[in-house]
Amino acid sequence: MKGMELAKAYFEEYGIQMIEGQFGEYKGKIAAGLVGEGSECLGFDDEFSQDHDFGPGFCIWLPQQVYEQIGPAMQQAYDTLPQSFRGHMRMQTPQGGGRVGVFSIPQFYGKYTGLPQPPRDNMEWFRIPQRFLATAVNGQVFCDPLGEFSQIRHTLKSFYPSDVLKKKLAAKVVLMAQSGQYNYPRSMKRGDSYAAYFACGEFVKTALSAIYLLNETYMPFYKWVFRGAEELTVLRGAVHDLKELVMLPDTTENRSRKEWLMEHICIEMGQELNRRSLTRTTEGFLQSHGEELMRSIEDSRLRNLHIMVDFE
Repeated sequence: MKGMELAKAYFEEYGIQMIEGQFGEYKGKIAAGLVGEGSECLGFDDEFSQDHDFGPGFCIWLPQQVYEQIGPAMQQAYDTLPQSFRGHMRMQTPQGGGRVGVFSIPQFYGKYTGLPQPPRDNMEWFRIPQRFLATAVNGQVFCDPLGEFSQIRHTLKSFYPSDVLKKKLAAKVVLMAQSGQYNYPRSMKRGDSYAAYFACGEFVKTALSAIYLLNETYMPFYKWVFRGAEELTVLRGAVHDLKELVMLPDTTENRSRKEWLMEHICIEMGQELNRRSLTRTTEGFLQSHGEELMRSIEDSRLRNLHIMVDFE
């Protein structure tokens, strides 16, 4: 049984009964579901996921005022629910604590975004890394009669504002140019395979981040980046090339193939930026695309930052 399916069944059997039986007068203000950390929230869990921090459990989200009234009592009630359900026992490590249970809505979102409410301007959006936004909007909401939790969720899922997207893309494509089109070939010419290894790794990570951005999808925790990329539709060919790239050691024999792959990925990236009318330059070196992106940003606070500044 997949973790999300297990969580929903557990909530329907025990959670609803707990809410209606002990907190019925607040029922219309209680949201529940499973969102946050853990492969089950992404739908990527498998048999290997069940050895730690896996099992029956769900989240309850309360408006701050309601949490102050019943939060501790509801957590106590939650803690008395069965630990075993349909053959699964919840296995929790100290590092995996706090993934399920009772939260105030500002507390839950603040954990991942640093804000008790949705971002209010470009700079607040810009400072939130993709992986934390991916964590804040994954999973499923089982019920939310008041809608407060889902309203924030909807705002975050609507993705970065245009100027923020341009700034992040500018940083990504310039770093792709620096690491893949410039430093990787130079490192290989020097025979410095250690530097080449880091340059390739930086290129792969940054290219994937840019691909997620162009798919208007937040890039998840690094362990699931390639797995999540299988579901993307934009630049699927580049993802395939990146998979080949990471499997090739940095040897003299592989040098020309790896350099070709990096260059081809950069060309595809530039073409996609052109197709979106984000850039007009047709130069193959992505530095030019990054500079054009920066010039197109209207918010002077973002436009005046160093081109490579990003919060990932």
